[in-house]
Amino acid sequence: MNILIVDDEAPARDRLRRLLEEDHAHVVVGEAGNGKRALELAAELEPDVVLLDIRMPGLSGIETAHHLNTFENPPAVIFATAYDEYAIEAFEASAIGYVLKPVRRERLDQALELAGRLSNSVLGDVARKSGISDRRKHLCKQSQGELKLIPVSDVQYFLADQKYVSVFHTNGQDLIDDSLKALEEEFADTFVRIHRGALVAVSSIDSLRKTEDGRSQVMLRGSGTDDNEGLIVSRRHLTNVKHRLKKG
Repeated sequence: MNILIVDDEAPARDRLRRLLEEDHAHVVVGEAGNGKRALELAAELEPDVVLLDIRMPGLSGIETAHHLNTFENPPAVIFATAYDEYAIEAFEASAIGYVLKPVRRERLDQALELAGRLSNSVLGDVARKSGISDRRKHLCKQSQGELKLIPVSDVQYFLADQKYVSVFHTNGQDLIDDSLKALEEEFADTFVRIHRGALVAVSSIDSLRKTEDGRSQVMLRGSGTDDNEGLIVSRRHLTNVKHRLKKG
């Protein structure tokens, strides 16, 4: 198997490489010291397995695994962790491959045999059980071999368009593969559904107004006062939108 090693500590990466190089059945195709670099190398090298440190600064192992799932051919994932009772219980309950640091050869071989692709729902469940936030800080966009991370804090709203979702953010607009329903569930505390095809960051809403034909619309901060720049709110969602705006 072709394997990508991801750990923010160089000694941990070196140990994993030595263990893997002892077995000629596996090839270490690359190493990364953080989640962002891991995603770039995974897109370029297309490894079979990513050995992924679960606790890293920046993108955690859980968030990195979420983004790996957006790839056309997602790699299998094995998590590496220092002793963490809750994380281990969560891994074992969900039949997720993991190794404990310092990694032992026998355990690594077992984990490689069980390595599999992890669904986002399983990752979310493991994150919650192990006390790691399952909410992403970035969205992942891939286009023509290039990978782009969009900070969720920069997102103003999402619009559904058939099988894709457009994300409108402070630096422009992109198409992503996430469903609007999944985005609503993940970011329920900071975004509000205004109609079945739109999800808006509460912090981006400047006001709620009526159009000339009596419909309601949210005006976004910095969008001016022209009615055409607002986003229509459906009657079904109007009460909840008003409630969320009052809560701030």
